[in-house]
Amino acid sequence: MRHIAIGLFALLLPLGGHAAETDTSRFQLERSGDHFVRLDRKTGAMSLCEEKDGTLACRMAADERAAYEQELDRLSARVTALENKSIVNKALPSDAEIDRSIGIMERWMRSFMGIVKEFQSEEERNTLPQKT
Repeated sequence: MRHIAIGLFALLLPLGGHAAETDTSRFQLERSGDHFVRLDRKTGAMSLCEEKDGTLACRMAADERAAYEQELDRLSARVTALENKSIVNKALPSDAEIDRSIGIMERWMRSFMGIVKEFQSEEERNTLPQKT
């Protein structure tokens, strides 16, 4: 039992200040022959651990390692796709798109200037003639 306590302490020691925040009942450590099996009660992940030089060294089980690497591959492919998409989106607009945009701006500007002229005409009509 003392070895388990020392092993658990050695496992949490590298975490430093974070260890104080970790739920102490999260992990369960069981001896299996000359190794330990560590169960993460929160995620269900299992790690195989062995004691080396007074510290507990843990590694993922083979099936979890495969799932982990599949997830890394999936995320890597997603990042690559997003990077490629952002490169495509940075392409310059075509001449047709520029002409369309200029046409829209021109119509907006003509409409705006028409409104300004209307206000100027109303202002001129509403001003009283000056008598001297």
